Parts: sequence; C-alpha cells; structure tokens
Amino acid sequence: MNAALRKMCLVVLALWLATPGLAQLLPLPEAPPSENVVLIADRVYLNGDDVLIAEGRVEAVQGNVRLRANRIQYNGNSNLVTVTGPIHIQNGPDMRLVATYAELDPEFRNAILHSARVVLADQVQLASSHMRRVEGRYNVLEKTTVTSCKVCDDGKAPLWEMRAERVIHDQQERQLYFENTQFRVLDVPVFYFPQMRMPDPTLRRTSGFLIPEIHQNSELGFGIKIPYFQTLGPHRDLLIKPFISQNSNTLELRYRQAFRDGRMTWSGAVSDDTIYPDQPRYYLFGEGAFDMERDYKLSFDVKMVSDDSYLLDYDYSDEDRLNSDITLRRTRRDENTRFALLHYKSLRTNDDDSTLPTLVALAETERRYFPTAIGGEARLKLQLHSHWRDSSSDVDGPDNDTDADGRDVTRATAALWWRRNWTLQNGLRTGVTSEVAFDGFHTSQDAVYQGTEAQVTPVVAAHLSYPMTKIAADGSTQTLEPLAQISWSGGDTLENANDESTRVEFDEGNLLALSRFPSSDRRERGLAAALGVNWARFNPNGWNTHLSFGQVFQEDPHPDFSRSSGLQDSPSDFLMAGQISNDNGLSFMARGLVDTNGEFDKASARATWSNDKVFLDASFFWLRADPQENRTDNLSEWVIDTRYRMNRHWTALADWRYDVHAGQSAEAGFGIEYRNECVKVGLSLSRSFINTTNSDPRTNIGLTVALLGFSVKSTDKSYHRSCG
Repeated sequence: MNAALRKMCLVVLALWLATPGLAQLLPLPEAPPSENVVLIADRVYLNGDDVLIAEGRVEAVQGNVRLRANRIQYNGNSNLVTVTGPIHIQNGPDMRLVATYAELDPEFRNAILHSARVVLADQVQLASSHMRRVEGRYNVLEKTTVTSCKVCDDGKAPLWEMRAERVIHDQQERQLYFENTQFRVLDVPVFYFPQMRMPDPTLRRTSGFLIPEIHQNSELGFGIKIPYFQTLGPHRDLLIKPFISQNSNTLELRYRQAFRDGRMTWSGAVSDDTIYPDQPRYYLFGEGAFDMERDYKLSFDVKMVSDDSYLLDYDYSDEDRLNSDITLRRTRRDENTRFALLHYKSLRTNDDDSTLPTLVALAETERRYFPTAIGGEARLKLQLHSHWRDSSSDVDGPDNDTDADGRDVTRATAALWWRRNWTLQNGLRTGVTSEVAFDGFHTSQDAVYQGTEAQVTPVVAAHLSYPMTKIAADGSTQTLEPLAQISWSGGDTLENANDESTRVEFDEGNLLALSRFPSSDRRERGLAAALGVNWARFNPNGWNTHLSFGQVFQEDPHPDFSRSSGLQDSPSDFLMAGQISNDNGLSFMARGLVDTNGEFDKASARATWSNDKVFLDASFFWLRADPQENRTDNLSEWVIDTRYRMNRHWTALADWRYDVHAGQSAEAGFGIEYRNECVKVGLSLSRSFINTTNSDPRTNIGLTVALLGFSVKSTDKSYHRSCG
C-alpha cells in the first residue's frame, strides 16, 4: 500500500505539470522531487491488484501547489491516470486551472483535459473545449476563447476577446500561438488573423509588434506609428517605431542595454518631411550610468538635434536648451569629487550658439575634516573650470550686450572654510565661520578683459539663533527661531568678466551665506549683516506650517547684483517664504522678494493636491523686467497640470500654460482616458500657440489603445470591474 500511495503522489505531481503555464513556474524534473506531497481523501483503496483509487473530496498539496478533485484513479496495466472533476488547481498567484476531466501518463509528458479554463498571472483567461499536453512542453487548446477582461456568468460577452480554432502554448518559450483568430469587441468581429503570436503574461520581454498609435498633427497631418520590439538577448533590446504620416516619413528608435555595473539608453529619430524638404531631420538622446572602481560613478547624458524646431514639431521634447555632459563622480561621507565635460546648445530664437559658452570643462573636489585641536568642521575646496565659445571675435557683435563674442575663460579656485558652533545653557546657539579663498582667472579673446587676474578673499562671520518651542493645549507644537549674522569679506573686486554669476537667487536657504553669487567669479565684499526668523507649527491632525522672513544689510552692495535679485540695495528686498501641507495630499508653497516701496521684484507660488481621485499641480511666477538679466519685459506665467478620476473607469486630464504678460495661452491640452482590467484607451488633444521663427502654432490629436494583460500589466485593482 505504501508503494501504491507513493505512486499516487507521483501521479498527482504529473497532473500539475501537465497544466498550461506551469512549466515556467516549476521546472520539469527528471526524477520525483524531494518535497513531500500531502494527499487527503475521504477514501483511498485498491480495485484489484493494479488500480488505485482516491475519491471523495480529494486534495493534494505540494509547496504552493494545491489540487482539488472528486476522484483520482491510476491503472497500472494501462499506465494511465484519470481525474474526475470538477478539478481545481492553484499554483501560487500565477496560475489557476479548472477542468471537468483529465487523462495523463505518469511520465509527465502527455495529457488530455476536457472543458479546461486556465487563468495565467491573474490576467489572461483561456477557455477551451479540450486541451492536450504534448511532449512535456506544448499545451494545445482547441476552439479557444482568450481574454483578459472580467467574464461573468450572466451570458454577456466581455469587452474584447479572441476566438481561435487552436491556441498553442509553448511553455519553454512562454509564447501563445493563435490559428484562425477573430478579434471581437462586444462580441462583434473586428479583425481576422490567420496566424498570430503573443507572449503569455509571465514573460517580461519578447520580440514582436506592439499596438499601433494614431496621431493627427496640424503640420505633419494624419499618421500612424507601428512599433516593433526586438529583444537582443537577456540584457539588450531595440524598439523600432516607423511613423508614417501625410507630410512625413519618420523612423524612431530606442536601444537599451544593461551591464553588470551599469546601464545605458539611446533614443532618436530621423525624418524626411515637407517642413524642411531638402534636408534630413533627426535627434539623438542618450544617457547612462556605470559603477567604477574606488567608488567612482561614470555617467553621460548626450543630446543632439538637427534643427531648432524638430523636437517641438514632433512633440519629442519641450526643452529649449540642450545640456550634454559626461561626468566622473565620487561621493563619500566626507568627500565630493567631480570631473565633467559639458556641452550646451540653445534652441531659442534669440540665442547665438557661437557667442554662448558651449563647451565647459570642470574638475573639483571638496573634502570635510574635523580638527580636534580647534574643534568644529573644516572644508577644503579645489576647483578648475574652463569654458569656451565657438566665436573667435574679441569684441561685441551686433547683439550689443557688451560681452566679447569669443571670450574664453579659465578659472582656478582654492578655498579653506571652518565653522564651529556652541549651544549655551539658556538655549542660545552661536558660532563663528571663517574662510580664505584664492581665485585666479585667465581670459582670452576679449579686448577688454584680456589677461590674468588673481585675488585672495578672507571672510569672517559670527552668527546666533535662539530656538524656542511651545506645546499648545490641542497637542500642536510651535517653534520660533530668530537668527542673525554679521560678516566681513576682504579683498577687491577684480576686473574680470561676469560669465557664471549673472543670475542670483536670494532665498531662505542662503540668507546666512558668506556670498550669494552662484560661482566664485563674483564675491561679496565689505561688512554685511543678515536678520531673519523661522516659525513652524506642527499639528497632530496633519496640518503643518512653515514661515521664514529675512533681510540683508550691506555696507557696499556689489554692482553685479541685478534689480530682480533683491540684493541691489541696502537694505535688501524683504524675503518672505512659506509652506503649508497636510496629510490629505495638499501642499502650498510661496516665496517673494518685496522692495522698500512695497513692490515685488520676484514672486513664485505652487500648489499641489494629490489623492485617489485628484492630482493637481498649479504654479505661478512673476519676474520684474531687468536689463542686467537681458529681460526687457516683465515675465509672468500660470502653469496647471491636473488629472481627475471621474469614476472607476473614466479619467480626465488637462494642462494649461498661460502667459500673463502677453495676455494669451502658450499651450493647452485635454485628454480623456478609459481603463478597466483589460483595456486602456486614451484620446488627447493639445494646442501650442507659440509662434516664432522656428515654430508655428500647431495642434496634436493622439489615440492610444493598450490591451492589458499581455504586453501591458494591469496591477491597479481599483480599475477592475466586478460581476453583479
């Protein structure tokens, strides 16, 4: 009897391995597995000498595989196993099978199942009149219906389904092959495919055609994209996407490769269109990152384009300045080292690349030390920087911006910084900061600033703050922190060009900075003081508020501080910044600079709200006209991006960019999306109102359809329909 039961266990295992989709989950063993099989039945008995029968609520369990049936019979003479259902097989979360009757051999290679219904990865359902397992690899399903939609018992057809004379499931390659297939929508035949291949949902990557995309563009006309995905081994793939439209023939490509220590991605396109009929148009973007020895990381970001309007015409990107770089970086707890080569290309109408610093080389390191003799923290910074312009002219051209068109600059900087803080018994926090910096500049191809300049800048500062905390009766906590700093910087301003510090940001983050210029080609000089206060309130109900105020007083404001920087006069503009947030996804932040006349020089605000139904991101900024920043008019703009889930399946999307100064919209878009457990359909309409010498106003219409469950996973259960 023990031998017969052991054989019965092997028979049960054979049935599991005979089911579709299971070979990719359990390897086909040449010998019985060592894991025990638990067999439970109301009755187990021998019928004669060669027939073993288990019946009455038969259940067998091995690992995460569970089989339930009414009766299992093994005939030793015919070497045949029969299982009477209803048969239920569950193999973890990735495979379920229901059948009424099954016959199989004990060698785990051939089987027949009647009225089989298979669910793979909780996505794709295959219902067949009968199914055959062949040679331990193929599952052949006859007269099969395939869908990833919810199928109810009310007799209604699913949203879409495929009806095939035969479906062959190759478990080794994890592919589904269809013969004489109808694709039906609401039980109406739409397409017919004599032969078709699709991946089963357990396969992450496979070669084949993807679902086409339909586009309508006011400049390119009506067109269709037919993507094809090609795997190139386990670590590489290529996406080929021909785009054929009325006024353009385009080939889009994307190549990805993963390495043991990194990865890279390249994307691009080449077009022959009626916009520029006499020249090919293209773009190429590439990025990658690799781990190197001694904790270094190598990264690159390459961006190339044939002309200034190509990216906008084809809606590939809205970038108006392309930044490319290759960087070698090491970041440790007390070190930050970087070597970089950067290239800039402007797509703006009023920019001339030959007069902009298009190539930049940089080598820098910053290290942190904690000297025991004097205490505190010390930092050493070394930097070598060079930038070049394509122009060779040493005077200003027709743009009349007073800068030499071909000026090239090399800068070397060395700085030693030290700070120490103390906390007194009454809670007062104070500290001192000192720095000595050396800057050397060599300027060429500039008739005004030609030659070499050097400077040494000593800085000393003292700061203090007095943080106070109060806990209210409602459990909220409030903190108030007044702070102040007085500093002195020596040295004289050099006669060198201002190439790197033309834009200065004054905010709560650099209120106590020794110099608020972004680079060392400009440094603040003389005596200065800063006053500020931080206030915060933390509510146990989730509402949190932060406010910051500050102002800077300078003995002699630097002449290169622009009006909109807020630092041109002393006292400086009054800095205001605040943030409010709660646990329900609502956040609001704002910052502004107000001059002594009560007028804003700069202001910005952003509000976000995100939950299960709503995503809203709205931002506003205002900049005063500033000739020092090459801005002749005030700039003001609203940007709104929102998404609203109207019900379980329908979602509305909208985005809008409005130019307040011009009094007109710059861009606007609207979209509607339907999604359930088996399909995702999106329709979008967008309009660009920008009219420049490089780009005309244009309208785009897009339609995308994705069948979820095969190449696109549907992991969000909130979209799934339910029966009844």
